[in-house]
Amino acid sequence: MSKGNEGSKGKGSGRRDGKSAGASKNNDRRNEKSFDNKGKSPSRSNDSNERPNTRGGKNQVVGTSRSGKAVTKKEYIDRKKSESFTKRKTDKAGTRLNKYIANSGLCSRRDADIYIQAGSVSVNGKPVIEMGYQVMPGDEVRFDDRPIQPTKKEYFILNKPKGFNSPRKGEGSTRTVLDLMENASPNRLHFVGRLGRASLGIMLFTSDLELANKLNNPKQKLRKIYQVALDRSFKHEDLMKLRNGILLDREEVEIKEINYVENGKNNEVGIEIHSGKDNIVQRVFESVGYEIKVLDRVVLGGLTKKDLPRGHYRKLTDQEVINLKMIQ
Repeated sequence: MSKGNEGSKGKGSGRRDGKSAGASKNNDRRNEKSFDNKGKSPSRSNDSNERPNTRGGKNQVVGTSRSGKAVTKKEYIDRKKSESFTKRKTDKAGTRLNKYIANSGLCSRRDADIYIQAGSVSVNGKPVIEMGYQVMPGDEVRFDDRPIQPTKKEYFILNKPKGFNSPRKGEGSTRTVLDLMENASPNRLHFVGRLGRASLGIMLFTSDLELANKLNNPKQKLRKIYQVALDRSFKHEDLMKLRNGILLDREEVEIKEINYVENGKNNEVGIEIHSGKDNIVQRVFESVGYEIKVLDRVVLGGLTKKDLPRGHYRKLTDQEVINLKMIQ
């Protein structure tokens, strides 16, 4: 009885299970991925189109572009090669046109940009107004139809003697400081730290026009130390007045240091001042009633005239050039 019951249960169960099993098989078949006659699964093929290949090889996706498009390994490598070639061409082979003009000593890069836009510059006979144009080796560059070439950047200091003027741009003069430097270099030199005809001391000369313009800017706080001989003894009370600072043209003049020259006479004074205004030292002493008889600049931007005879010049060392370029 129990067996029959078990058997009937088994048959009943079997029929019900069989029906379920059949339905399950049909469902399994429907859920199974069908293959075509080539053994490929269409659904898998569709997946491969939707999903990026991350298994390696040239078609491996390594990222996405800004637009969201997948970027393959091959595309990434090709792009980097192209960027590398462009950078190499720019960095090693070419020079920006404005820099090329500035390096010729004609003007600053900023002014060169203006001349380029005005059509004053040509390369290989064709006018160039493109900003960022690269000059390649062998190119002929002309400025106002005159050929130009970059010059080597050179740096000198001169211990200026009396009797030589420092002419301003466009100012004609006899016996200038440039006459003292005429054998120093075939390149055009620009001076830093103008000194009057009667003044003595250190001046900087360079073919680096951009640096010269930077250091000559009145807003540039270039360190300068002078030794002066006054027309009479310098009173201590006047020394203290200048130490406390003075106003010239309603602007405060900052005097970094002022004192009597060690082992000197009472009319000999040392003064450190960072202003770039013309005749500033003379005007400082005139403000307290003194006239300068001798003015000698002994330091300019960290450079000194040590072991440099009056009227002679020398080239700057590499370290001295680096120090000058670091002045802010």
